[in-house]
Amino acid sequence: MSTPETVTYREAINRALRDAMEADENVVLLGEDIGAAGGSFKLTEGLQERFGPNRVMDTPISETGFVGASIGLALAGFRPVAEMMFSDFAAVAFDQIVNEAPKYLFMSAGQMNVPMVIRCTGGGGLRFGSQHSATTESWYLTIPGLKVVAAATPQDAYGLMLSAIADPNPVIYLEHKKLLGSSGPLDTAAGPVPLGKARVLRAGDDVTLVATLAMVPVALEAAERLATEGVEAEVIDLRSLLPFDAATVIESVQRTGRLITIEEQPVYGGWGSSVASEVVDQAFDYLDAPPLRLGTPSAPIAFSSVLEDAAIPSVERVVEAVRTVRGT
Repeated sequence: MSTPETVTYREAINRALRDAMEADENVVLLGEDIGAAGGSFKLTEGLQERFGPNRVMDTPISETGFVGASIGLALAGFRPVAEMMFSDFAAVAFDQIVNEAPKYLFMSAGQMNVPMVIRCTGGGGLRFGSQHSATTESWYLTIPGLKVVAAATPQDAYGLMLSAIADPNPVIYLEHKKLLGSSGPLDTAAGPVPLGKARVLRAGDDVTLVATLAMVPVALEAAERLATEGVEAEVIDLRSLLPFDAATVIESVQRTGRLITIEEQPVYGGWGSSVASEVVDQAFDYLDAPPLRLGTPSAPIAFSSVLEDAAIPSVERVVEAVRTVRGT
């Protein structure tokens, strides 16, 4: 059994890309400034030097172009990983992402696969302004043929990346730039993390907190604070938004009787609504209070530090939400 090492979230993603490229020569990377520069957030640092410019390819500033090229490469037998410099910019290539890549398998009667990954670095809290701060988590959830994953820890960042690259069809891989410098254990021997499986990070019997990306550490900190008040919150990291692991959430709510979802995006149309409706459908008789959804206002993330911090769910807001659903 190997001994885990402590690495940053950024290092875990870089390690997963490196290990996947070493294991399979058909894994190639595309994106803006991902070569010698290592990408805007240094997530591909050192990979072009190691594997060469034919496998780590700098592209023009054209999301439409490099996502389209990735589809072509995937159809030709490669496993491309395209970097979206900011999650928001995926909108430029939406025809390729939602109307092309996920439909080849269906339209070809199972004869054509598109094994590609689109890495999207997003999230607020760092004063990047309205066009560079969305997590875009729920943009893709109505698109059959896509998988959507969201890593919150170095171990999951590594394992989910390996699974995404190995998947035979397109995967949207969401990263959060506020987590890039966070650190945690990584055991590379643990291998891939299965897509579609949530993870219980903290056990509790009083309320279920379901979170993704940078809201996971917020939920964990809130749970620790609540514990000092005698309230034990169970914290679940969804990890995979499509497919969604309803069973883990429902089992938890059947014990706790209360559900709060925490997402860094507006709640209307967000994944929290889907989680809440699934719980109501399958575990209504176990609920002691209506599910509560925490998210951002229905407005773009502001550049103003005061407005940005007020918009994104905080530890204090989570604690207050728990008191609300508990009637205390």
